[in-house]
Amino acid sequence: MKKALSLLAALSLMASFTACGTDKPADTPASTPDSQAEVESSTEESSETPPSGDKRELKVWAFTTEVPGMVTKYMELNPDFAAQYEMKESVIATTDGAYQPALDAALAGDEVDMYAAEAAFILKYSQGEAAKYAAPYEDLGIDVDAKIKEAEIAQYTVDIGTNPDGKVVGLGYQATGGAFIYRRSIAKDVFGTDDPAKIKEEVGPGWDKFFEAAAKLKEKGYGIVSGDGDIWHAIENSSDTGWVVDDKLHIDPKREEFLDLSKKLMDNDYHNDTQDWQEGWFADMAGTGKKGILGFFGPAWLINYTLKDNCGDTFGDWAVCEPPVGFFWGGTWVLGAKSSENKEAVGDIIEWITLDTSETGLQYMWANGTFAPNEDGTPGTKDCVASGVVMAKSDGKVDILGGQNMFDVFVPANQFANGKNLTPYDEDINTAWRDQVRQYTSGQKTRDAAIDDFKQAVSDKLAIDAE
Repeated sequence: MKKALSLLAALSLMASFTACGTDKPADTPASTPDSQAEVESSTEESSETPPSGDKRELKVWAFTTEVPGMVTKYMELNPDFAAQYEMKESVIATTDGAYQPALDAALAGDEVDMYAAEAAFILKYSQGEAAKYAAPYEDLGIDVDAKIKEAEIAQYTVDIGTNPDGKVVGLGYQATGGAFIYRRSIAKDVFGTDDPAKIKEEVGPGWDKFFEAAAKLKEKGYGIVSGDGDIWHAIENSSDTGWVVDDKLHIDPKREEFLDLSKKLMDNDYHNDTQDWQEGWFADMAGTGKKGILGFFGPAWLINYTLKDNCGDTFGDWAVCEPPVGFFWGGTWVLGAKSSENKEAVGDIIEWITLDTSETGLQYMWANGTFAPNEDGTPGTKDCVASGVVMAKSDGKVDILGGQNMFDVFVPANQFANGKNLTPYDEDINTAWRDQVRQYTSGQKTRDAAIDDFKQAVSDKLAIDAE
């Protein structure tokens, strides 16, 4: 799914990129890693192939080649469909915020049939100012309520893709519930075991247990996480409310607590004080940082497309367990345009991507690594998907985790994810918040000053005043 992530990881050291959830390198990628595949920083449309013969044109917009690749696969599997339709793909990277303005203009000009949105900005297209362009799935010919129930789709993905009228306009194919991803060798050295069932009791539930574990790790010369960004996504996406409530900036108590937890990590030297998506963060995955780091918080994509490409000699020395708090990070939602003249065709493709639980459906192939197998025919990358039915009949054993079946942890994790604490403004507000927290924890300003400056920054940027 993200064959070029290692390249993008290197690029992220120099420039801004959520996938997996978001912000710029100071926080998380502007295009979450689950969305970063085979896309360079070009803001040009990646394909302008005109339709041939009498075929109808399907205009597909995305920020990577991932979703267009799925459309291509669907056509390969359905030659009768391919005989009638030809895709015109427009792939524009999220680099420098290029994708959304281009998509918005195309939607306003009725130049889109199907489009993708990631966690960082999906709310804009499903519930916010651009929701008016999205066709309810039922208008695409999808028996959506029955299919969601039949496929056991993770509820948070449904909540996020539901418009203000209560109609589903977008669903994802991934499930991005988070876990704690840890080094087996460090766990054995400090806790005497690397058993996920035991380690989850060492690091949680709750942040008090997590910091008890951090103290034990420090005694042995280890850090519990690489930087405060490693706990931020768990905090952000486990909060009870979002950043904006009744049109006012609202700081959920759990998000405000990030100030104190981050300061505790810093003051006690419990981490290597890295920033996510920068060189030091990747070094800690490879075990070459200032001190050994126990783990990272993230969904399956963080293992498959970030850790795997950066872990070096620590490959196979990893495992996953339940995190101290339930959360999700990232994801991509697929939508159909209300103005499309090809609604039935769009509905067929979207249903295959998001709701088909058969072994020829996208989700089964995605979960079992058969969508893009290795050159020798063995399964390719395995990922968690939105359908509980598909996950129940899929094999999540991966070598980087020493053969552990990661689905045993990630499937229940999806049930704890909360999709009701997002807002269309999260990308900008998260950036401002993370910046102020860093200034506080580094001693540049007081806690109160950091909060006041955060409120002012949001007001200046978005004209949203605090409660």
